[in-house]
Amino acid sequence: MSDIIDNLLAGRRLAPEAVARVQAAIAEGMAPDQALVESGVMPEDELLSFLAEEFGVGRVDLESRSPSRDFLAAFPARVLFKHRLLPLSIQEDGSVLVAVSRLFETAGLDELRLLVGRELRTVLASRVEIERCLKRDLGVGADTVQSLVSDADAAVEVLDQESDDTMDLSEAAADASIVRLVNEILLEALESRATDVHFEPFENELRVRYRVDGVLKDAAVPLAARRFQAAIISRLKILAHLDIAEKRLPQDGRIKLRIAGREMDIRVSVIPMLYGEGVVLRLLDREAALIGLESLGMADSDCAVFQRVLGLPHGIVLVTGPTGSGKTTTLYAALSRINDVERKIVTIEDPIEYQLRGINQIPVSGKTGLTFARGLRSILRHDPDVILIGEIRDRETADIAVQASLTGHLVFSTLHTNDAPGTPTRLIDMGVEPYLVASSLEAVVAQRLVRLICPDCREALPAAEAERACRQHGLEDLRTLYRGIGCRQCQNTGYRGRTGIFELMMVGDPMRNLILERASAQALRELAEARGMNSLRRDGWRLVLAGRTTVEELLRVTKDEPGNGNGNGLAADH
Repeated sequence: MSDIIDNLLAGRRLAPEAVARVQAAIAEGMAPDQALVESGVMPEDELLSFLAEEFGVGRVDLESRSPSRDFLAAFPARVLFKHRLLPLSIQEDGSVLVAVSRLFETAGLDELRLLVGRELRTVLASRVEIERCLKRDLGVGADTVQSLVSDADAAVEVLDQESDDTMDLSEAAADASIVRLVNEILLEALESRATDVHFEPFENELRVRYRVDGVLKDAAVPLAARRFQAAIISRLKILAHLDIAEKRLPQDGRIKLRIAGREMDIRVSVIPMLYGEGVVLRLLDREAALIGLESLGMADSDCAVFQRVLGLPHGIVLVTGPTGSGKTTTLYAALSRINDVERKIVTIEDPIEYQLRGINQIPVSGKTGLTFARGLRSILRHDPDVILIGEIRDRETADIAVQASLTGHLVFSTLHTNDAPGTPTRLIDMGVEPYLVASSLEAVVAQRLVRLICPDCREALPAAEAERACRQHGLEDLRTLYRGIGCRQCQNTGYRGRTGIFELMMVGDPMRNLILERASAQALRELAEARGMNSLRRDGWRLVLAGRTTVEELLRVTKDEPGNGNGNGLAADH
């Protein structure tokens, strides 16, 4: 240790006042190289370069050199994960080249050497890269699955035989290894910024997928996890307080837990399928900061209009779009803007996704019979100024929302329609009288979420491709367009993060007349666009031309929307 510190000081790479922190960490049991990193004295990359030069050890970039899955499968996953060791290849002399991130932690190397019966040669690599390669090539929780496979206890026999013995299955689900495996999958989902986790049973595998930035991708899970499918699903059902003996009917529940120090609410949906029960988890980060109205991604002009809508004394404001398009986030941002001591705001939601300070929130409950309609009737007796209805699902809820708006309340809600102009016709189709829709509806916001180009790997499109895209979509002059080429920061997708594109339709007197006449959605669109409304695709081009998203991403989320056309006329607007 003293030699390392002396050499670092001699090279002026470590300030003398940092030595005390490093020595304190070593006194607590850390290895010297780990102490330098964990105490914040030196970045890992800088330390690895120094150690490679100091001790003549090789340095490897695992982005360009990583082992095959078949090669890794020959080594004990438990040891590799525990000590963060990554075997790379067999050398000519029969030794195994192993990537390590901690040069002075030799216990894992000694254990691996005894188990494989070969000499080991070490090279240095980033700890994060080693962990990523192990998870990608062996699967999340591969060490746990390997220990389960090798364990021939009664629980495994019960699962293999798919016994209906509820007590045995409950005990298997509570097994420490199953608990650890489920925790590892959830932790990996959180680290991947996933919003949903899908457990999908098939004949020969248990497929696990994460939805990241709105797109599903496979999670690396060992094939052997299929043997323990029943225990994994039962573990999730136990956490959600569901009936593990019921395997023929859908069930819904919720899990509250802390993952990596963050409080999470998880909505659980279980549905029987051909080869077992499928489970979908919706991850809701309770500690995530609610974004402000200006951070939603609205164009400045639309944001200014929307803020004026929030100042209305009464009426209905609807946010529309498919599931997962950010409707709730927009509504919460709106409520946060008008939340003050002079207004009483009451919400009824299914479920309550985020807790808002100073706002009265009511959860819908199927068990007690508290529906949106029943809750709304009670809310009106609580003297509210503003009401948020999680979703208008039926005529009864729609009728009460309209009556609430006509009696002096500002009502916010969501509705599942493809675009803003289709909203009035949807309400009429639900059975609400046209004159009620025309007199109560004030504004409709349709929205989608588009993925943003990863800032770490963003590059300009070749001029020929950009010119072809511009001409295809009606731009008269050539613009610089961008794309992401993929890197480790964005998991090689080229995208990281999302923002909204919006279609804000104000309901004025001309439009009220059309609604009274039961005009088509296309007629409403033509009037709205004539009065300045941007379509979703047109609004998305604002982000494309700003270099924040790609043409392909915009077409992916708006391709089936009526009235968007092919983007003709964009040049005049931009």
